[in-house]
Parts: sequence; structure tokens; C-alpha cells
Amino acid sequence: MLTSAATLFLLFVGALVTSTGSSLAVPDWPLSFGQFFPRMVGGVLYEHGHRMVAGTVGILMLGLCVCMWLVRAIPPYVRWTATGALFAVVLQAVLGGVTVLYRLPPAVSVAHACLAQVFFCLTVALSVMTSRWWVSVKPKSISDPSLFSLHLHTLLLVVLFFSQLAIGATMRHLGAGLAIPDFPLAFGGLVPPFDNVGITVHFLHRVGAVVVATMSLWLATRIYIEHFDSSALVGLVGLLVTLIAIQLVLGAISIWAARPVWITSLHLVVGASCFACSVGLALVFHRLYSPAEGKRVLRAANVTA
Repeated sequence: MLTSAATLFLLFVGALVTSTGSSLAVPDWPLSFGQFFPRMVGGVLYEHGHRMVAGTVGILMLGLCVCMWLVRAIPPYVRWTATGALFAVVLQAVLGGVTVLYRLPPAVSVAHACLAQVFFCLTVALSVMTSRWWVSVKPKSISDPSLFSLHLHTLLLVVLFFSQLAIGATMRHLGAGLAIPDFPLAFGGLVPPFDNVGITVHFLHRVGAVVVATMSLWLATRIYIEHFDSSALVGLVGLLVTLIAIQLVLGAISIWAARPVWITSLHLVVGASCFACSVGLALVFHRLYSPAEGKRVLRAANVTA
């Protein structure tokens, strides 16, 4: 949980670097002006501060991964998830270095942003899978078609949120945050003139927001109707809907106020939290209603018949 919280803070600091235009305030890597600790002024405060927080997160993840392999009670799938997260943070550091050394190539910058989101969700997954709730719960059968459909819905939501974040990262690193300057309309209409790539990506991000919000509300409705007795599912989906509402407000304000630094940075952090909630929902549902348990029950029923 500490590593997850530190990673979320790292996402916020990284967003500040981009929002303040400080990405190249320190032109070398892995050192900063040839030093381990340069003078923290102007954009250097944001860029080198980002590197310091990233280093701290890397150390936390290394320690966490080592602990996972030393504690015998940890299941293998949790250990390998931790190992994957460690490799992800190392690759993230390399991508960050490439971004600086090659002067912010958009493809690398977008990959850096997307991998950051993936790493954050891996730390959230580890928090869920090492919780007391995860250890104590007993999986039920998922042989019911409606349960299987709901499970697919949670997985689809994860894919949609990641796609939305990837489009948002592309928009951000193309400098298209204000390619459509009005909201909720687009140049005074429902559909803007697609004169350039920036407008297209920006409009796709708005469409994506509508899609993920609609799918999330549908999922919340299904869970409240069909699984209101599950406090884990109800609590998570309630948090998700709340975060989506906050995210939509932040997105609107960022356009109306011409992308103020703190609002755009919070917009990224809340988006990451929404993605993490969708991952948590998929994990919790998988734990509550295991497909493997469903297959075992069906096999037993067939043998009995």
C-alpha cells in the first residue's frame, strides 16, 4: 500500500513536470547537470524532484519484490506479479532517460506515460492480493452465465480505461489539450471539423470519456442490483463512480481555465485512480467468483450425472 501511494504521488509529480514544461529542464541523464543533486530552482525543481521520487519508488519496489520471494506464504502468482512490477519500473526509468536524451519524442513519451499507469495498477494489484480480505475470502462458482457476463464486463472496463488513458497521454504529449477550446460543445457544435491530428485525438478523448462513464454506470447498476450484499464490490464501484464524476469536472475546468497546472495534474492522477479502481474491481470479482472453481463444480456435476 505504501508503494502504491508513493507511485500515485510519482504520477502527480510527473504530471507537474509536463504541465510546467519542465521535461528538458535537466538535459542529461542519469545525472542532472553532471551531479547527483543539482541546485533545485525553476524547472529543475520539478524534473530532478521527479527523478528523486522515481528513485524512491524503485527502491520501494525492489524491497517489496525481495520480500515477496523470501516469505514462503506468498503464492507464486503474487511473486511473479511483483517481479513483473519490478521489471516495469526499471523499463520505465530507461524510457524516461530516452525521453530526455532524445528530446521528448512523442512515441517514447506516450509509452513512458502508459507504462507508468500499468506499473501503478500492478502495485494496486499487489495491495489487493496481499490484503487480509483476499486471503480470507472463499471463491464461489462462476458457472452462472450472468456472473460470467459480469466478469467480462469488469475486464472490458479495464481495457477501456487503459485505452482512454493512452489517448489522453497522446493528446497531452502532442500539445492538443486545448485543440478544442470549448466544452461541452466542440467549436460550437457536437462534432468538430477534423482539420488536424490534435483535434482528432482531443475529440477521441472526449468520446472515450463518455464511453467509460457509461460503461461504469452500467456496471455500477448491475452490481447494486445483483450483488448489493458484497461490500467489496459495492464499495469499489461506488468509489469508481465518484472518481469519474470528479474527473469529468476536472476535465471541464482544465478547458474552461486554459489548462491550469494543478488542475491538469490532478486530472491525470484521478484518471489513474479510476483505472486502478477498474483493475481492483476485476480482481475482486475474480476472487469472489473464480472461473476455475466454476469449472471444478461443473466437472463434479458431470461426474455425478
